[in-house]
Amino acid sequence: MTVEIAVVGGGRIGLPVAERLVAGGHPVRVFDVRPEVEAAAASVGAGWGEPTAAEVVITVLPGSPELRQVMLGGLLDRLDPACTWIDLTSASPALGTELAAAAARRGVAYLDAALGGGVSAAENGSMKLYVGGDAEVLDRVRPILGCFAGQIHHMGEAGSGYLTKLLINLLWFGQAVATGEALLLGQSAGLDPRRLTEVMLDSAASSEFIASYLPSVFAGDYLPNFGLDRCVEELDSLEELAQTRRTPYDVSSAVGRLYHQALDAFGPVDGELLGIAYLEQAADRELAEPSDRPPK
Repeated sequence: MTVEIAVVGGGRIGLPVAERLVAGGHPVRVFDVRPEVEAAAASVGAGWGEPTAAEVVITVLPGSPELRQVMLGGLLDRLDPACTWIDLTSASPALGTELAAAAARRGVAYLDAALGGGVSAAENGSMKLYVGGDAEVLDRVRPILGCFAGQIHHMGEAGSGYLTKLLINLLWFGQAVATGEALLLGQSAGLDPRRLTEVMLDSAASSEFIASYLPSVFAGDYLPNFGLDRCVEELDSLEELAQTRRTPYDVSSAVGRLYHQALDAFGPVDGELLGIAYLEQAADRELAEPSDRPPK
């Protein structure tokens, strides 16, 4: 069964999602505040225009501020009350609760479905979704989500999808900077970081980060799939939640402070592992061999 779908946000994730939905046989239109995105939307087979008449609206926005501005700034009130709204943004759980209440007042069924995976995962349909909201609503739209997601995890009530994604990212950032610190310390004392990594992989310290992503750091690649300012935004959301919930958060607070320092040093550039680059700068040494770094 085909469903008329609108994708709000034609960025690096939104356009591949739209393309996958088109390939799944659905009529899709893209809406973005940047008019130049219209040509890109047409190139993936999607139409263009406001999502007011769509049966399903999927938002894919940079972060919480943009999501709040777009949806609570008037777009939600223009949606068809019979539609289902699915948000893929990595937003704050507090905003999720606010959005759920606003959607309920409008009569719109709403799911927060924060996504995991980068551009390549969106392109090949292997994204992971962490979903908060009504399970029956999720069951109705699973075939649509399956066009671009390989795994769909229902986590609970509204906001729980956002929270799950942010906690995963917290551990990701924490593993990254802890590994970076350990390697820089070992390097300063005469250990070869690559040899140390080989030994770590066959020890209790092994992790998916060390196995799959540390090689990028050794090549001078800090994964420019996500903005450093967005990393800080997410970490700040969790800091606020921990204060509200009065749970211990000392180690995670240190990770947040380090990412704030990295943002101060580098600015709002892309690179979710720039926390390690900041540690390298502070240590006045680099983990990557000069010959491995990409040309500037």
